Amino acid sequence: MSREWRTLDSTPFLPPLYWRAALKRKITGSTLPDEGLRCHLRVNPEHLAAYRQVCGFADSPVLPGTYPHVLAFGLQMQLLTDKQFPFPLLGLIHLSNRIRIHRPLGGVSHLMVGVHANNLQPHAKGATFDIVTTVQDSLGLLWEAESRMLCRGVKLEGTPHDDHVSATGDVSELARWKAPADIGRRYARVSGDYNPIHLSALTAKLFGFPQAIAHGLWSLARTLAALDENVPAANVEIEVEFNKPVRLPSEVILLAHAAGASGELLLKGMGDLQHMAGKWHPIA
Repeated sequence: MSREWRTLDSTPFLPPLYWRAALKRKITGSTLPDEGLRCHLRVNPEHLAAYRQVCGFADSPVLPGTYPHVLAFGLQMQLLTDKQFPFPLLGLIHLSNRIRIHRPLGGVSHLMVGVHANNLQPHAKGATFDIVTTVQDSLGLLWEAESRMLCRGVKLEGTPHDDHVSATGDVSELARWKAPADIGRRYARVSGDYNPIHLSALTAKLFGFPQAIAHGLWSLARTLAALDENVPAANVEIEVEFNKPVRLPSEVILLAHAAGASGELLLKGMGDLQHMAGKWHPIA
């Protein structure tokens, strides 16, 4: 499929996009738009430092492996709230995330960030699609990611598509930390993602959650920060599946394999509750 790219002069201003998302509540189609969005962006050192602090990353000349998601968030919002996009943003469920770091993320400042949606598939509970994000520098493709989203209520022909990321369980405890009650608000300030289910118990209850829940990408970022040198800095694919949400506040436990080119991880809560399962390995 040929893709049409629209290049923006700057990253989109978020408040109007949130208003647009709040107004759209119905499914309006069953095909994804061909258009992708891209924009030249620069890394802001102050914003990067704030992101490191919220997610637990140590100071380093190398960008955190999850940071490009934050750079791309405005473009993703523009894409998902566009009139051509068939699914309402509110209610989408983030099922899994796959990141490929092709080269070390050091010495990075000027980037071309692009986003598009593809891979629409039937699912037992509706339909899934991928938000694809790419980051390029002057040498070419540097980083890419696929965020798999579920939209309930969509009816597509075909066999339901249901991939699972599993860990063997042969992992040992590496770290544990507390997810405080305010982490949703703190992460929203550095990411731009002000989804009400993450902000407070009051706003979460409006969407059927008894408590606020942590952003999935904060849990992934905090996990990569804890893994630190366990995971290679480049030529690596990191894949995780989000299971039970992390209710706020709570304590979580990270179990993982030792440092190596490949490994697996589990993020668990109290009572053996599984929040996230994942693995890393060289890019095929």
